[in-house]
Amino acid sequence: LAKHPEIKALMKPDYNLIWVVVLMVLAQLTAFYLVKDLDWKWVVFWAYVFGSCISHSMTLAIHEISHNSAFGNCKAMWNRWFGIFANLPLGLPYSISFKRYHMDHHRYLGGDGIDVDIPTNFEGWFFCTRFRKFIWIVLQPFFYAIRPLCINPKPISRLEIINLLAQLTFDVVIYYLWGVKSIFYMLAGSVLGLGLHPISGHFIAEHYMFLKGHETYSYYGPLNLLTFNVGYHNEHHDFPNIPGKSLPLVKKIAAEYYDNLPQYNSWIKVLYDFVMDDTISPYSRMKRQLKGEVKQD
Repeated sequence: LAKHPEIKALMKPDYNLIWVVVLMVLAQLTAFYLVKDLDWKWVVFWAYVFGSCISHSMTLAIHEISHNSAFGNCKAMWNRWFGIFANLPLGLPYSISFKRYHMDHHRYLGGDGIDVDIPTNFEGWFFCTRFRKFIWIVLQPFFYAIRPLCINPKPISRLEIINLLAQLTFDVVIYYLWGVKSIFYMLAGSVLGLGLHPISGHFIAEHYMFLKGHETYSYYGPLNLLTFNVGYHNEHHDFPNIPGKSLPLVKKIAAEYYDNLPQYNSWIKVLYDFVMDDTISPYSRMKRQLKGEVKQD
């Protein structure tokens, strides 16, 4: 910032995010209606080909919202309510809990017992062969859901209860209106989109140490168009209050800080290399023993 103070001008809400999220919710509502009378094979097909992309993209919209990118820091609660709305087509309550744990990830990156993005010792020990690592990728959404309860359980907040009740109400309404196939499409899309899917390469690309000494990596490939530029991950951790839309400008302005860092251009290759490289496993993360006072969200 001392060298490039113009970056401060990018620290403002991205109001276009609001309309993009609304359109994504409407797109999924339309899909719920369209699949209700399809054969099961086509429900599964569209859940993976279309629903999974929208669902994973929506989780990254919720990531943006968790940083108050929709309405700004001065309207933090508006972002929380909007996150609950964005959560609806995923089928499972996610937004509020994600926000609480994700703030810890930024404050205490790699913090042992705090950052639940770090795999458990069991994951590192068991998923160590090529086949087991492949299974681990398939089951990623389940590990991300269960891991916080094992590593860093937190008391349930009022907003999490509201998130849960809103989600259950929405799911019941969808089931009542359009039946079990729409519910299956919704839930299957979320699970498939966060598991064995090209976009899921970002889970591994962001912080797994393919090169010793390099803890965080950016991806500059085309899937950033579907993921609110989450691939610009070094830039995001440097400036978490800058919306994803503006992260390419951060890289352009401060090119001397980012251009020479190790980077990716394919999340599919990241997934392939993770499975096939016998030196890489869920253990390939930087873990820190935190000292001093820890303030969690």
